[in-house]
Amino acid sequence: MPSQRPEEVGYGHVVESYVTRMYGGLPRYLVLNGGRFLGPRWWHTTRFTRHLIADAAAINDEELEALLGYEWRSRLTAAWLIGVDRRERFRARIGDLLLASEVCYSGGAYCFALARFGTQADAEILTAYLDYYLPRTDLHYDQPAALGALLRLDAHLGTHHATRFTEPNGLWDEWTKGAARLGYPSHTPADLRRWTDLHCDFANGWTRT
Repeated sequence: MPSQRPEEVGYGHVVESYVTRMYGGLPRYLVLNGGRFLGPRWWHTTRFTRHLIADAAAINDEELEALLGYEWRSRLTAAWLIGVDRRERFRARIGDLLLASEVCYSGGAYCFALARFGTQADAEILTAYLDYYLPRTDLHYDQPAALGALLRLDAHLGTHHATRFTEPNGLWDEWTKGAARLGYPSHTPADLRRWTDLHCDFANGWTRT
């Protein structure tokens, strides 16, 4: 999926309008990536969330495509806007980007969007991702975010897609051993589920769904 600058497709305004808007000296994409808005002491949370909800409703599909076709900051922001507004028509596009894993950081936002959509189709996308990337113990991509999202979907759908990944000595245990060798911290499935729930429940509260 080749990257294309938004101005090349007639949407040169989208990065400044949606990605780099500033809050407390930080651009939106950095706040989203770091989870600063989840902290109760961040003074800008109310303004940040109000603007995020408004932009998620206002941005059109063509602008979202322009962001999804660019670099990680734009893709991360677009996925958050898609997830907040639950634009399920972007499911296949988000799934393709997640599986391709072309750029850093944005994968967690794709998983957030899929968790927000909340359907069997989204669970199947996350399952396909984990089937492909958990055996790659040499790669630390978005395996934790994908498993957390899948665990949330299992809980809401009454399914058990994640069970075969999390069973003792299964793919998750083997992958975490590889991640430890690479110097990354390990996470329990329960931790990952809580982290996904925190993001999705915050979004639910913002949008009153």
